[in-house]
Amino acid sequence: MIAALKNKKTYQDYFKSLKFALYCTTHPLDGFWDLTHEKRGTYAAANTILFLTLLIRVLKLRYTSFIFITVYWEGINIFLYIASVVFPLAMFVVGNWGLTTLFDGKGRLGQVYMASCYAMTPYPLVQFPLMIFSNFVTVDEAEFYMVISALSLVWAALLMIAAMGQIHEFGAGKNLLFMVASLFAMLVIVFILLLFFGMISQGIAYFVSLAKEIMFRL
Repeated sequence: MIAALKNKKTYQDYFKSLKFALYCTTHPLDGFWDLTHEKRGTYAAANTILFLTLLIRVLKLRYTSFIFITVYWEGINIFLYIASVVFPLAMFVVGNWGLTTLFDGKGRLGQVYMASCYAMTPYPLVQFPLMIFSNFVTVDEAEFYMVISALSLVWAALLMIAAMGQIHEFGAGKNLLFMVASLFAMLVIVFILLLFFGMISQGIAYFVSLAKEIMFRL
């Protein structure tokens, strides 16, 4: 009985924190403050929002009208397609946290991740019905689809900016500065990763050639 009550409370907390994402989309300043400072967000809900974002992104390839998306399935790697969202998100989270930590940012790494996922809420919220709607519009109405699709991305970007400002307790100017700096940090991370994997590949190639030379001489 006690275990059942605990599970029920856990599910209630999960759905409450997931529902709170809707509040964050319409009241970003209060919402993202309460998300972390009042602990109204959960990693489970953040992971769910990220999963829904990835799912909708994949489903759009299959169910969006050919008027808007032309898909060549032979050239698509679903895992790379998903990584095109997950990898930049991970770099942004690490880059933003690393920079803000050096300049008195209050947000922890987990909070930056959680707030970033919550800020993505407009994407599945808008893109799913828009995906269905795309199959009922004509070419003449395509501009309406494109505008709404773009607005969902702008909305998510604005929420991301608001989220970072609230969890780090930065003013508007300082927050915008660090958002831009975070983009540069992402480029630095990419450069370091490319350099790292380049050195690894050169090292592997060296030992492979060395092994071949030894085998040839034997």
